This record gives sequence, structure tokens and C-alpha cells, in this order.
Amino acid sequence: MLATFMIEIVLAIWIVLRYRLTAVTRLCVVILICLATFQLAEYNVCEGSWGLSSLTWARVGYVAITLLPPLGLHLATRIAGKRNHRMLAASYAIAVVFGGYFMLSEQGLGAQACLGNYVIFEINPWASKLHALYYYSLLLAGVAYSLHYAGSARPHIARALKSLSFGYAAFMLPTTLINIIDPSTMTGIPSIMCGFAVIFVVVIAGDMLPAYHKWPAGSGVAWIKKAFMARG
Repeated sequence: MLATFMIEIVLAIWIVLRYRLTAVTRLCVVILICLATFQLAEYNVCEGSWGLSSLTWARVGYVAITLLPPLGLHLATRIAGKRNHRMLAASYAIAVVFGGYFMLSEQGLGAQACLGNYVIFEINPWASKLHALYYYSLLLAGVAYSLHYAGSARPHIARALKSLSFGYAAFMLPTTLINIIDPSTMTGIPSIMCGFAVIFVVVIAGDMLPAYHKWPAGSGVAWIKKAFMARG
């Protein structure tokens, strides 16, 4: 969890230093910070540190990941150069409602358990179903939106949108496969999905943003490797 947290924070800092702070860049940084916040929250669910209870950390983590679907959809619209205000306003409004419920309601997120490999969150059953519907619907909408506009976009924009779609698939498909193989892991979906999301983070920093800024294919990954080797 801490290793994933560090990767996401370092790449967020690298993006800030490497690129102009456009809307696309800022959205990428916020997404990475939300993912890093969830990893830190997971670690502290297991450790109960910094003066906060494990339950409070679980709530912080759940709020962080609840913001991710509308942020991803927002990122896709910005890359495509579109402005779907109503769609984005609705998606953010739903995220705020869920976030407020999980953070403030005693009936929302009631318990958590650290299992070593992942963390289980105990959520009100009806809220859990609605949240899953909201989450997967927006993630799939982000993939569909990206692929739709990639077909008519300029080459570097098309590459960035396809890269974003690949990033989505990189954490959705493995999580779904694990859940099919072992249905008992369904209770740990947020934790498992955000573990695989580190691939999404690397795709954003290593290919999607370089494509958007017209870098040659592979150059983003080369820059990241160079940066980490320099730190080592």
C-alpha cells in the first residue's frame, strides 16, 4: 500500500514539474492524488495511525475513490476537447451525495477489516449496490466516450483517448477476473481495483499525457524510468 502510494505521489509531482498546468494536467494530478489518498487510507485502516480511527480512515478512502469516476469522465471530455456540462455536473453531484453519505452517515460505512492483501469495507447493502451501479456505469461511460471520440480526433488526441481507455481496462478487467475466479473477493473490490489502478497511473503518466502533448510513443515511459533511476 505504501509502495503504491509513493508511486502515485511521485508521478503526480513529476507531472506537475514536467507539463504545463492545463485542465488535462490538473485532472490527471487530482486523479493520482485521490488514488494515493485511498492507498494511504488503506494502510492506516490496518495501522490506525495519525490520531484517526480505522473507521475514519476507511471513510476518507471511500470518499477519495468515489470521486474517481466523474474525474475520469471529465478527463476524457477535456482530452477530446468537448464540454458536456450537464453530464459532468450530474456525475459530480452523484459523487458528492455518495461521498457525504459515506463520510457522515453512521449507516453508510459501518466497519472495515484489514486482510493483509486487501481491505474489506462493510457498507449498507442497498447503498453498496447503488454505489457499484454508479461506479461501473461511469467507468464504462468513460471508456465508451474515449473510444467514440478517438475515431474522429486528430492522431495525437486519438492516441491519448485510446491510451485512457486502455488504462481503464488495465484495472477493470483484472478485478473482474479475480471476482469471477474467487467470488469471496467481491467484498474487497475497491481495494483490489485500486491496487490494479497503479497500472492506470503509469499509463496516464507514461503514454496518455505524452500522447496528448505530441511526444513520440514510448518517450513518456523513458522519461519516467530515467527519473526513477536518477532517484535511485
